[in-house]
Formats: sequence, structure tokens, C-alpha cells
Amino acid sequence: MGAHRILAVDDDPAILRVLRRGLTLEGFTVEAAGGGQAALEIADRVDAIVLDVSMPGVSGIEVCAELRRRGSEVPILMLSALDEVADRVAGLTAGADDYMVKPFDLTELALRLRALLRRSGAATPVGSGVRAGGLVLDTDGRGAVFNGRTLALTRREFDLLEVLARNHGIVLSREVLLERVWGYDFAVTANAVETFIGYLRRKLEAEGEPRILETVRGVGYVLRVRS
Repeated sequence: MGAHRILAVDDDPAILRVLRRGLTLEGFTVEAAGGGQAALEIADRVDAIVLDVSMPGVSGIEVCAELRRRGSEVPILMLSALDEVADRVAGLTAGADDYMVKPFDLTELALRLRALLRRSGAATPVGSGVRAGGLVLDTDGRGAVFNGRTLALTRREFDLLEVLARNHGIVLSREVLLERVWGYDFAVTANAVETFIGYLRRKLEAEGEPRILETVRGVGYVLRVRS
């Protein structure tokens, strides 16, 4: 199965190892660079960049500004150890698309990267899809099969199921699901997530299958793979 290529850039080897391992587990192909100059040399062959703001030599701000000067539209998510407004403004002004503060949550980082890739129109690799137990999603054709049975899903149902399937086994909060499926500024009712979880359950369980979309009370929802 193909995967989007992510460039992780940080001068801290420990953080670079965490990014490489975590994003690989999330299904990405990861290249790593320990500095800004190295990042500039390979930035044209990746689909998105996770970029540390403060690095010796060529900083993340300078890398971002240079890529935009070259005309690159590659999505860039910047990381900073400081939650300073001036720091965020500098990164976004240089052309970054999103910003996270260290220490960061890898699940949220992966979700934000996928949202950036969707918004940028980055090509989905041929043959890409998502498999979680008996659930198979074709992200090219937007088709879904569960235990050999084709599911008829609306666009929003597919989007929600894809986020849950890509993060199967991980509890995602209602807020994260609202952000990743409906977007920051989409006008939705307060119980939109609950409503669509109900729609998906009816379709997944139509033939008497055991529940795989579970509610974790007070936390969120999780797709559990059944053997």
C-alpha cells in the first residue's frame, strides 16, 4: 500500500526518532533531516514537512520562507518548544500551514498532517487504502467493505470512518473528530459526531456483526479491530 512521504526536520536526534517511529506507525513514509540545509535539499520530493522552528544554522523559519520563495506549496507543520504568539506569527507569516507546541501528541500530529494533505490536494498514492481487521476502505474510489459486505456510505460517513480506521485502537475525542471531519468553521449541531456514529453502527452491524465502534464514556470514540 502506498503512503504519503513526510519530511521530519529537527536538530534534536531524540525528537527525530520519535517523529520517525510515530509517523511510520501512522502509515506515513518518513524521511528525516537534522537541520535546515539538509531539509532544503530534499524538500521537493516529499508530500508534507514537519519542521522545527528553532535550529542552529538555517532555522525552520528560514527553511519555510525559502521554500515559499521557490514557489513550493508543500504543506508545512511547524513545531516549537515555546507557546509564544510572536513565534507562531513568525512561522505562519513565513508560509507555514499549521503550528504545534512541544511536547506534542503524535496522534493529533498525524491527524493534522492528513488534514493538510487533504486541503492541499496532495495526490493519494495509487492503490492506497486503509485496512482495519475486516474493514477495508478504498480512499481512491471512496468505497468501503466490511467482512466482505459493501457498505453504502455518505461522504461524511466515509470521512468519519476513515479517520477512526486510520487510528484504530486509539480513542479520539469528539473535538478531534469534529475538527478533522467537519473542519474548524463548519456549522454543525452539538451532537453531530454522536449522530453519525449511530449511522455508521447501523450499517456496520446490519448483518449482526459485533460492535467495533465503541464509545469511551467521557473521552470519545474508538474503532476496535476484532480478530
